[in-house]
Formats: sequence, C-alpha cells, structure tokens
Amino acid sequence: MRRYHGKGTCVQSKLVANKNDYKKERTDLAAAFRWAARLNMHEAVANHFSLAVSDDGSKFLLNPIGMHFSQICASDLILVDSNDESTMSKPNAPDPTAWAIHGALHRNNPQARCILHVHPKYATILSCLEDKTMKPIDQNTMRFYEKVSIDYEYSGMGLGEEAERLSTILGDNSVMLMGNHGVLTAAKKVAKAFDDLFYFERSCETLIGAYQTGKALHQVSHEIATKTAAQWQKYDASDMHFDALKRILDKEEADYKN
Repeated sequence: MRRYHGKGTCVQSKLVANKNDYKKERTDLAAAFRWAARLNMHEAVANHFSLAVSDDGSKFLLNPIGMHFSQICASDLILVDSNDESTMSKPNAPDPTAWAIHGALHRNNPQARCILHVHPKYATILSCLEDKTMKPIDQNTMRFYEKVSIDYEYSGMGLGEEAERLSTILGDNSVMLMGNHGVLTAAKKVAKAFDDLFYFERSCETLIGAYQTGKALHQVSHEIATKTAAQWQKYDASDMHFDALKRILDKEEADYKN
C-alpha cells in the first residue's frame, strides 16, 4: 500500500508487488478507480474493482484496503489468488468483503475478467425498490433491456455464503443489480466494464428521475426495446470512451500510471 504526502505524491511500500507486473492491466484499472471517484460513484474507502490476470480467473488485481479511489495508482493494486486460503492472514490482506465477493465471482465466472462493484446513488436507489427492473423509457435504458441480473435476496454483507450466492446470479449478463446493496458490472476488459457502469448509472438516474415526476412512464414496446438493445451490442464505443478518459487523466492526473 501507499502513504500519502499531498495530491499526486505517493510513496510505494514494500508490500506492493513489482509495479511492472501486468502494467497495462494495472494502468487501466487505476484509471477506472480515478474516474469512478470523479463521477462520485465511490463510497468512502469502500467498494472494489478487480481484474483477472490468470486464465481461470483465480488470480486477480484488487484495490488494497483503506485507499480512496481518487488516490489509487497502478502499482498500488495488490495481486491475490482466490485459491490461497492464507490470503487474509497476510500483512497486505484485502478488505474481507472484497476478498469474498470478488474471489467467488472470479472463481465461478471465469468469463468475468474485470469486475467493478460500487454503490452509486441512482443504481443503489433502484436496488432498493420492490420493482428493480430497468424500464425501456429512453435509448440508454434500452441498452440494458432484459440484460440485467437482479438479486432479490440480500442477506447481509458479502461474506462467506452470501458471496458464494451472489457469484451464481450473474450468468451471461454484464450487469448485476445487487438488491438493497448496489451494482456490479463484469466484462472481458476494463473499458467495457467501465462503459457499462457509466451508462447503467446514467440509465438509473433517468429512470429514478422519471419516477419522481409522479407521471406514468412511457415505455416502448418489447420489440423496439429488444431491437435497440441488440443495436447497442453492435455499437460498442467502450474502447474509444475509455481511451478518451485516460487522455484526460494523462493531462490532469498522470500519476495514476505510477
């Protein structure tokens, strides 16, 4: 982990693995942390992002415990192995909920290479409603039409059995709305997982805002919503979006790559 001496100035500790290991993966994940903070999707020093670096997904990069998203650098990320039972007894042990949830998800969903879990305002509000479905009321919400895995059985913080239960819900979807909890996106690359997170929170904001008017929602037909969701799959600008975000960081917070 790192100690902080003002914005953009960090001192690497001996607990951090060689910062040149998985440099590209570390840099992309660090950029995601910085932008999540900029977009106010973070929550204190909680919430966690991870990125698998082994074929089976068991080894993955994860943010260290107690570090604010806005200060995370590429070399801060710790490398953990979900099959290593001694992980939580090591000096650089991760947050226990991060270890449990991300370990179970990577272990049981090898296709989910990058997993971003946060409690952003509007997605969390939607997770607290009786009807948690994303309604097809605009082009963005239609992106997620019938493509969100929803958990209705919250039973406590993500430890032990709860983490294992959550890991069975994602399926083939890229978004899991965690009932009474928050949201999680999963994809093969950081860029896609972050793009989904960005658009899902925007969609939740639109839906919650529409609910707040007290007026009836104008939902498009199943056929139109399905068609638009399929068009979104072909219109994948996630790499361009994420590259643009990194260019901004390169100018304004270049230390994220350290």
